[in-house]
Amino acid sequence: MDEILKPRALVTGGSAGIGLELAKLLAAEGYDLIMSGASGRVQQAAEDLRSYGGKVMAVQSDLSKSSGVDALVEANKQSGDTLDVLVLNAGIAVGGAFLDLPLEKHLHLLDLNIMSTVRLCHALLPQVIAAKGKVLMVSSLSATTPTPFESVYGPSKAFMTSFGHGLREELRDTGITVTLLHPGATATEFHARAGMGTTAFGDNSWKNDPALVARQGFDALMAGVTSLVGGDEATQAAGRDHLITSEEEKARHHAEQARPGSRPQS
Repeated sequence: MDEILKPRALVTGGSAGIGLELAKLLAAEGYDLIMSGASGRVQQAAEDLRSYGGKVMAVQSDLSKSSGVDALVEANKQSGDTLDVLVLNAGIAVGGAFLDLPLEKHLHLLDLNIMSTVRLCHALLPQVIAAKGKVLMVSSLSATTPTPFESVYGPSKAFMTSFGHGLREELRDTGITVTLLHPGATATEFHARAGMGTTAFGDNSWKNDPALVARQGFDALMAGVTSLVGGDEATQAAGRDHLITSEEEKARHHAEQARPGSRPQS
């Protein structure tokens, strides 16, 4: 008997946080998965997701390097000719004053957040088009505001948002959908890894549940929604406020939260 082919999804940054929650939702819907992660944790995440009954391939690769992107593209190519869902979630922030940080840190962020997005889209979108599939780009609410003390992060996500909207228009007659998810602050390891433990973002107690944000993004992806803010009502309100607040005021507000030492001491 011929094997029944399941739809396939590729998730970058799938070993933790929002990416892992999105991978769980896709697995529960019967998708076979290809997951990438920079650390060995992606192997354990993949093993856990196999409990949903589908095939899960883990690819440990550093997407900030062209060789890491090539490794993921090749793994996907070996898995099939079409790709039904592409989730671009991998990304980092770097906290601290721009001039206090080595240039290499800023460039590493740009290589991962921007260059890997461009490389992967160029390589993988033809397979998504062949499947008349779906794309989810996990941007950030920071795409809508200046981000002092994360000075390169916000612009990198603004690029992703603009790039995604532009691609959608170019591809409008192909049958695929492109969804932009803009999470607010989310209770993951994200800010700790960015070295922002002494800022207001170092406290996860007030942030959104990554499972909630992933569910919102997943539902929007399946429905073909073009763009949304991910998070609770306070986050939704912040997204609306960003549309009408001056860049100067938004910059001051973000600086209050992101400046090193801004976290109240317990």
